[in-house]
Amino acid sequence: MVDDHNPELIESKPLNTEIETLAPEATAENTSMSSDSTPTETTQIPTTPSENPASGQIAPSLSASTSDTEEEAGEVDYDDSDFAAALASFDREQAVDAAAAQNLTAEEVIVTGTLVKITDKHAIIDIGLKAEGLLALDQVNNPDGTPKFAVGDQIEVVVEREETHGGGYIVSHEKALRHKVWDVLEAAANSKTPVKGMVVSRVKGGLTVDIGIKAFLPGSQIEVRPVRNLDGYVGTEIEVRVIKLNKKRGNVVISRKELLEEDQNAKKAVTLATLEEGSVLTGTVKNLTDYGAFVDLGGLDGLLHITDMSWGRLTHPRDLVNVGDEIQVKVLKFDKDKQRVSLGFKQLTPDPWLDATERYPIGAQVRGRVLSVTDYGAFVELEQGIEGLVHVSEMTWSKRMKHPSKLVKPGDEVDTIILSVNPNDRRISLGMKQLQDNPWEALEDKYPTGAIIEGRVRNLTDFGAFIEIEDGIDGLVHVSNLSWTKRIKHPSEVLKKGEKVRAIVLGVEPENRRLSLGVKQLQPDVWDTFFAQHRIGDVIKGKVLRTAQFGAFVEIAEGVEGLCHVSEAVDATGKPVELKVDDEHEFKIVKMNQEEKKVGLSIRAVGEEASRAEVESYKEQAHQSNSGGGGKKGGQGNQGSSSSSGSSSSTTLGDLLNWKRAEREGEESND
Repeated sequence: MVDDHNPELIESKPLNTEIETLAPEATAENTSMSSDSTPTETTQIPTTPSENPASGQIAPSLSASTSDTEEEAGEVDYDDSDFAAALASFDREQAVDAAAAQNLTAEEVIVTGTLVKITDKHAIIDIGLKAEGLLALDQVNNPDGTPKFAVGDQIEVVVEREETHGGGYIVSHEKALRHKVWDVLEAAANSKTPVKGMVVSRVKGGLTVDIGIKAFLPGSQIEVRPVRNLDGYVGTEIEVRVIKLNKKRGNVVISRKELLEEDQNAKKAVTLATLEEGSVLTGTVKNLTDYGAFVDLGGLDGLLHITDMSWGRLTHPRDLVNVGDEIQVKVLKFDKDKQRVSLGFKQLTPDPWLDATERYPIGAQVRGRVLSVTDYGAFVELEQGIEGLVHVSEMTWSKRMKHPSKLVKPGDEVDTIILSVNPNDRRISLGMKQLQDNPWEALEDKYPTGAIIEGRVRNLTDFGAFIEIEDGIDGLVHVSNLSWTKRIKHPSEVLKKGEKVRAIVLGVEPENRRLSLGVKQLQPDVWDTFFAQHRIGDVIKGKVLRTAQFGAFVEIAEGVEGLCHVSEAVDATGKPVELKVDDEHEFKIVKMNQEEKKVGLSIRAVGEEASRAEVESYKEQAHQSNSGGGGKKGGQGNQGSSSSSGSSSSTTLGDLLNWKRAEREGEESND
């Protein structure tokens, strides 16, 4: 049915096709009767249909005879002229129909049609023409695929063009709606009146919004700030403003951002008029970042920094607030020129550190929740804004704990003791081991000095070995306390990890949690034995162990070494004596220091001692020889004897040299 927009068009009656069902005999009979019958007896078949091309009005072109006439006339027989006339009438009707369709297409007249059926490709619409209208499925279905219309429903469409292949006309329901709302949209655009619409889908660069017709909402016009996820708007109703129209192309561009900015500016003006530092306002959390939250105060955003959110520790602002939360904040700083606002949340409550010393006295037992664990300890929250550190050294009396995570983990509830409180630095030191018995306090009574213990080697270091004597109690055997006789560079030379050993307690320091042990003390000290058996001046035999630029180290007893300085390694004549490793020589002890366990040796002193003995023997022989000369030179003999006796008491090295010289001269004369 043609819409009222074109009143000249009237409803056309369809061609009666009953003639197609007549038998040939009836056709011939009817032909003969038609020439004799009067106009009042039968309904004439007009040779020229009544038509009005301009208006599209089509009169009935062919009607069947009344049943009474057919009974009287009997069978009708049609000739070729009648068929030609009917064909010509049909062609004229087709021409009129085409002219009417062309008129509808050219003027884009709104036609009210009826939904006949829905196929897999189109919706078939009866638009009052001989051919039916073909409407795209997306115009009769909702976004979710459900139909908006049922068969028999009336649909307003605009005829766009004739379908070239399958027959029929391409029609558009959207264009019909667009024509109806176009005037409304033009008025809204001119007056900048907001319109409401439903977001239909996401398209490239923005959204499609149904505001009576499908309009394009660019992504940059959705919010005041850029939007990342456009899919979240699909299916929501929004208010927009028409900012661009193109009726010829049928394009409509809308904006939501303009309305939001106007609303924001209006609220901003009110907020700026009342905003001042120290005031408490209610705002809405708009956005979260790693460093804080942005709060909408009413057209103006303020920054709530993470450090001003809580007196305690926050890893992220989401631990306290979420987007959309309505919170109260305090204005800490306001720059009116730059329109920057700094906000605080924790400032609405008293600082818990102000009276922390009174509420957490030293020695008090408190319970808290482990917030985090580090290499050096664990942070425990005692209350909102108050947290303390349990250092790794204060967790257990044992030194064997490798990492605090072996003892506690985040979220654990633990009991602690207050060790110290520093409100200025906002620090509280906590202890856990103080709630346990200290094994070191009774250790001195349990393991007195001189007690022999047995333990397992737990660890070896460059300076000694740690021996575990019981759970959590380790003693140190210094490398110097491993052997009396061997010069040990590393404990691994005599001990192995995990080996069971016996040791003697050398000392206990409970306050420093130190236990000194010794292994060599289980055996007699060879140095003490040596010093007890020898004195300075003793001549002993020794073996060269090693040499150095300043002398040689000589083993003079098992486990006992002495040093022969290079200045002492000469014979009686002053000639240097070469000391080689493993050579054995006689040495004279010239120095002894029992405390430092040092012994000084000399080869020179041995030579001098031997030469002195030889001189005394020579002088004794000379004296006896002079005494035997008797009678002739008695006076001289006595004088010589007296002289010799005086030399014996006063001369040693000089007499030795003279004697040696005389001995060599005598050997040369004999030769």
